[in-house]
Amino acid sequence: MYDVGTRKRALALVAQGRSVNSVSKQTGISRAAIRSWQTSLEPLDPSRSAACPRCRDIPGTPDEPAYAYLLGLYLGDGCVSRHRRGVHSLRIACSDTWPGLIDACAEAMQAVRPANRVCRIQRPGCQYVTCFSKHWPCLFPQHGPGKKHERRIALEPWQGAIVDDHPWEFVRGLIHSDGCRITNWTEKTVGGVRKRYEYPRYFFSNKSDDIRRLFTDTLDKVGVEWTTLARGSDPFNVSVARKSSVALLDAHVGPKY
Repeated sequence: MYDVGTRKRALALVAQGRSVNSVSKQTGISRAAIRSWQTSLEPLDPSRSAACPRCRDIPGTPDEPAYAYLLGLYLGDGCVSRHRRGVHSLRIACSDTWPGLIDACAEAMQAVRPANRVCRIQRPGCQYVTCFSKHWPCLFPQHGPGKKHERRIALEPWQGAIVDDHPWEFVRGLIHSDGCRITNWTEKTVGGVRKRYEYPRYFFSNKSDDIRRLFTDTLDKVGVEWTTLARGSDPFNVSVARKSSVALLDAHVGPKY
């Protein structure tokens, strides 16, 4: 833990026009720490950051709509990593193409862990929305070694109850991570004239059979019809193209922004 004076001196060097990398090399302070101080100088209150709804005598739940959305993002583009002293980071990779999605991810992460600071780490073409806490494994018990599509992914009963109560937030998180809304087109001959027709369509792609099943099971619950499109012999893609189902997704999810 660095004191406020040390933090101010490091930021003063950056303010002089020095790069974060050069200040890190001179001071021995990590670049991530310096970047985080640019957002919030004061250290967090340890007593506040220790609070976890799952670690109470009677386990509770975090902000449920925010958690359902964040769970969808995590299953698509997120990971939980262990650091020193039992601290873990939750990191969601968000493309720079969708600044609104980055904001929504950061807001959901902050709502789930209100006492911990959320930071954004820029990388080529994307930002890692990141938050450090000892309690991410409590909140995301799907965390484990290896890639998610190479191991079993199943929701705990308390997670399933949140998804049942907030299905659209969960679907929205999954589509924002591994989905898209596109405009398909086709041509038909009508009265001897070749005409082009366009129509909207949603796709969700994920290698994990378990994660795709969580997605399609939730679509069934909210009345969205879907089909599976195989890529080669692998059914990685879920498609929603029926007009009424696309309208439902437009009303509750919408395109990325």
